[in-house]
Amino acid sequence: MGPGNTHPDADRLAVPAWQRGRRSHAVRHHLDPEDDRAALRAEPARDARRCGEQPVERVRREAIRGGEVAAGVGDAHARENARVRILLVSQLYPGPADPDLGVFVRDLESALADRGHVVERAVLDRRSGGLARYGTLARVTFERARSFRPDVVYAHFLVPTGLIAALATRAPLVVTAHGRDVRNVGALHGVAAATRLVARRASAVIAVSEYLRRELETKVPETRGKTHVIPSGVDLDRFGVTPAPDGAARFLCIGSLTPRKNVLRLAAAFERLGDGRLTFVGDGPLRPDLEGRRGIDVVGPVAHEDMPRHLHAAHVVCGAALIEPFGQALLEAMACGRSVVATRIGGPPEFVPPEAGVLVDPVDEDALARGLRVAASFPRPNKAARAAAERYDVKRQAERVEELLVAAARGRRA
Repeated sequence: MGPGNTHPDADRLAVPAWQRGRRSHAVRHHLDPEDDRAALRAEPARDARRCGEQPVERVRREAIRGGEVAAGVGDAHARENARVRILLVSQLYPGPADPDLGVFVRDLESALADRGHVVERAVLDRRSGGLARYGTLARVTFERARSFRPDVVYAHFLVPTGLIAALATRAPLVVTAHGRDVRNVGALHGVAAATRLVARRASAVIAVSEYLRRELETKVPETRGKTHVIPSGVDLDRFGVTPAPDGAARFLCIGSLTPRKNVLRLAAAFERLGDGRLTFVGDGPLRPDLEGRRGIDVVGPVAHEDMPRHLHAAHVVCGAALIEPFGQALLEAMACGRSVVATRIGGPPEFVPPEAGVLVDPVDEDALARGLRVAASFPRPNKAARAAAERYDVKRQAERVEELLVAAARGRRA
């Protein structure tokens, strides 16, 4: 079998019997309803003509074809490694219903395409749909692996996405661990065994922080010696520095309104200040507990393209999660020259220097309040925060991922 052929256990393991033949409610393609209905009735042969095969709820099918190496990143290294065929598989990807979902995956995908590679994707771009959506992701991943014949598969999240990718093709596999997938090892039945399978199958594993690498290698010894720390990058052009607004301190928190994100304790700490405003961008089960509180605004989820506007309207951006494997929103805030208040549990201590923000114990409400007060006194804008963020330019991070993908595709050890 060649690189594009399906793993021999794929049909038996990838899609549970209860799932076969079912259609997910996870993802909607960008067509109007009539187009969707017509596509759903289309003959299978239409897929070979790159049209039709667009069910109402499905995994997105668009390919990004890099063509020539883009101006500005067309160095000799990129030209030497151009035209590697990459199948991107991810359970997180921004879509119409959830524009904030997995933006870091899309940004990295675009950067790889800009460097001359051919990128095909099988992704989920909605949070809704339950477990059934992973069956859809498996089906489409298998289809793409057969038709696209990738040189290498790049998966985001160890399980289930990495497992799906591992079974869909015998092409070399590189997989990024983001945090929740590592926490699930030992917490959910069967995940540890599945993760070990993915680790053995992978040519390389990426962890988004040193903190996550240590946790992963402790839980899954098979990843030792093949795990590389490559944090998610930030688009320094999109997230630029602007003058800070005048007036009382404006605090911003971006993310899901869930207990793990610690938003209620953050709100209580803010209320101790007695001044300023705190805005939450995101949604979740704790939203009703935040709405209507004095000095607090909840705007709900916003498209990632609108995120710089919200960051520029703030003085301090807060990420007080109980545990944060990396902290993408904090990095984007720093790129905008905004000071941050960040949890000290997880990845933020690796990229937030003292002059850029305040690290706090997330369960200590007094410490949170002090952190907010201190960060509000930092320079506006904060040039040190921008300088720290510049080390994580998404273009540079794409180069590092590219090295692993090309090495895997060519059978070299990274």
